[in-house]
Amino acid sequence: MKFQPVFESKHERPYIIAGPCSAETEEQVMTTARALAKQNIDLYRAGIWKPRTAPGSFEGVGVEGLSWLKRVKKETGLKVTTEVAKTDHVFEALKAGIDVLWLGARTTVNPFAVQEVADAIKGVDIPILIKNPINPDFKLWVGAIKRIYNAGITKIGVIHRGFSYYGDTKYRNVPRWQIPIDLMREFPDLTFICDNSHICGRRDILGEVAQKAMDLNFDGLMTETHPDPDNAWSDAKQQITPEVFGDLVKSLVYRNPSSTNRTFNATLDHLRHEIDEIDNEILNLLGKRMNIAGNIGQYKKDNNISILQSARWSEILDAAVAKGAKKELSETFISSFLKAVHQESINRQETVMNSKGIIVK
Repeated sequence: MKFQPVFESKHERPYIIAGPCSAETEEQVMTTARALAKQNIDLYRAGIWKPRTAPGSFEGVGVEGLSWLKRVKKETGLKVTTEVAKTDHVFEALKAGIDVLWLGARTTVNPFAVQEVADAIKGVDIPILIKNPINPDFKLWVGAIKRIYNAGITKIGVIHRGFSYYGDTKYRNVPRWQIPIDLMREFPDLTFICDNSHICGRRDILGEVAQKAMDLNFDGLMTETHPDPDNAWSDAKQQITPEVFGDLVKSLVYRNPSSTNRTFNATLDHLRHEIDEIDNEILNLLGKRMNIAGNIGQYKKDNNISILQSARWSEILDAAVAKGAKKELSETFISSFLKAVHQESINRQETVMNSKGIIVK
């Protein structure tokens, strides 16, 4: 698959998509747009149809809001984008001259809904942005991209808005940065946008997440702005005023994706070689660990002992987290790493337990 850029012009700073979570009133839409037009943003966003978790929540003004976006285009010259989730949305948005469409997380998670949108835009030359699915399912995200591409759309971008997580976390949606990084590796020509508003769910860490996206070479940001955030009809806690947003953008440090400096590249190659050596050592040690796990599985099988020893596993995890902290390794990293290792050990022991012969390595 070969993708074209979503944005026509290139510039040194990231591409900026900003605007209210929801189009509430014509005055609110226009007030926000005028303020953002002064910042020379690339795309003005506003939700017209809002898929909400709870019934009774504000679900958007609907078709009426499209006329407000038309007015934004006419009076400010800004290009506009809105979310679509079904055929009717697409047709109404195209009639209104919307410049870019995006698929929300609740749509991306449903292949039937994605295909419905793909069928509706077939034969239309319009850029499409695709948010990641609510759950951290890499293949679902890729599947949505392919469905839109198969409809003849080549101007495709993706929006990383984080993933749902059950439990305590400082984020509304946990970033899981490795997932969009893997997507970058598979589709380097895609336009990558970070929706820091939905990742954060709160104003105080919007800049932190935006900078992280810049450090990871994202192409741009999508941030929710509102003239009176505290009284927004949806997602009030994560919205900021256009003025505050302008300061956030100015504070960002933009990184170069590469360098032609020979000294820099030589030093970087040396450090990467050191990492490669360490990675090889880690893999060798993991291989030895799994061989021992296989022997343990055989010993348990011979003595009719169950595989999972919960008390032992808890001790290992707690001790590792404490040791990791002393080495400046986060609890999240240690926990995720050891759980993966533990699962592989269980898999190895299950293979031994269910085998007919004796496996000793």
